Amino acid sequence: MNTSPRQKILIVDDEPDIRELLEITLGRMKLETFSARNLGEAQALLQREHFDLCLTDMRLPDGTGLELVQHIQQRAPHLPVAMITAYGSLETAINALKAGAFDFLTKPVELPRLRELVSSALRLPTAGGLSTAIERRLLGDSPPMANLRRQIDKLARSQAPVYISGESGSGKELVARLIHEQGPRASQPFVPVNCGAIPSELMESEFFGHRKGSFTGAVEDKPGLFQAAHGGTLFLDEVADLPLSMQVKLLRAIQEKAVRSVGGQQETVVDVRILCATHKDLEAEVSAERFRQDLYYRLNVIELRVPSLRERRDDIEALAMHVLKRLAKDTGQPEARLHPQALETLKNYRFPGNVRELENVLERAHTLCENRTIEAQDLRLSEGNCTADGAMADLTQIDNLEDYLESVERKLILQALEETRWNRTAAAQRLSLSFRSMRYRLKKLGLD
Repeated sequence: MNTSPRQKILIVDDEPDIRELLEITLGRMKLETFSARNLGEAQALLQREHFDLCLTDMRLPDGTGLELVQHIQQRAPHLPVAMITAYGSLETAINALKAGAFDFLTKPVELPRLRELVSSALRLPTAGGLSTAIERRLLGDSPPMANLRRQIDKLARSQAPVYISGESGSGKELVARLIHEQGPRASQPFVPVNCGAIPSELMESEFFGHRKGSFTGAVEDKPGLFQAAHGGTLFLDEVADLPLSMQVKLLRAIQEKAVRSVGGQQETVVDVRILCATHKDLEAEVSAERFRQDLYYRLNVIELRVPSLRERRDDIEALAMHVLKRLAKDTGQPEARLHPQALETLKNYRFPGNVRELENVLERAHTLCENRTIEAQDLRLSEGNCTADGAMADLTQIDNLEDYLESVERKLILQALEETRWNRTAAAQRLSLSFRSMRYRLKKLGLD
């Protein structure tokens, strides 16, 4: 016999019919419900009882659901709150998400959607485990990183779309993964996609799938990225690179929570949380009419900025030690140590490629150093640039044509990466290379 206590749900609504509907539905899910008719009653119940979820109407006789969200954020920040709003009140729902609500429902309440939301909220990790897990993956004790961890902790407990901004190489995808892994969708797929790496003619098929015979080469049915991420998270990296025609289709998929495969006749319902990122200024892209304003507002419900490595120089030593430890494990060699002068060189370098560039620099130095000690000259860093000047110093003495051409290729690729802040897609375009060709060359030159 199961004697474990039932989870408790607080229902806040001044309409008796709505309260009764929610009580019956949640009771059938073996949940214990408590009801309040207004803000005052809800606050009194919150003082007396511990709840696992709160469902609140937006309009209350003595206040608003938004006030209740703010009240709970101050006193019980790990209690998920779902807002119930009138149909079509998207702005209200977005304000609730920004205030810290977990998710929202629209009236009339659809019972399958209600059950799905409640089940998702009750799968949230318990308070206390989040920060520890994030600290293990997101290194650094600087104030910017402490703030970033707090924001990830909070956003992981929400279903709000998040726009992750930051320079190339700063760790935006890692941040997206942490938001996913620490949330209620952790057991479901995390599907990352580089929007700039998909040829425009294949985008609709890649995102929404296609039916057999819908175009030349479609030899079988294929699900798209939205279907692959169903129940989980779809991470749109470099979202600013989407062409306008695809932005329209993406907006509709997000609004309708449904997609139609290329060549398909019916829409398929999809349940995905959207996280997106770009190194570009998305607001400036909107102003330049390269990015749709309506899609921008859909994606940028909450913005999370990832600091550059220049903003957290105090973390460079810890990051470097972590990279060297990983390299020793991967190569089976004793761990290399950083000479104090080499560490000082790293701390004084501006790292336009951020953490990704730091990793590349240390991997190269790990290979070149002698006696397992990385000296400053092994880093091959020039002041203010990452053009590998040291690697090119003896270029004129190379008498092997292949070595010479490879050195030139390496210099040009590094220069393009520097000029595009280590955005591989943009660097490939600058060099008139396909993304696939760029990826091959990076791997060949040991820069991947």
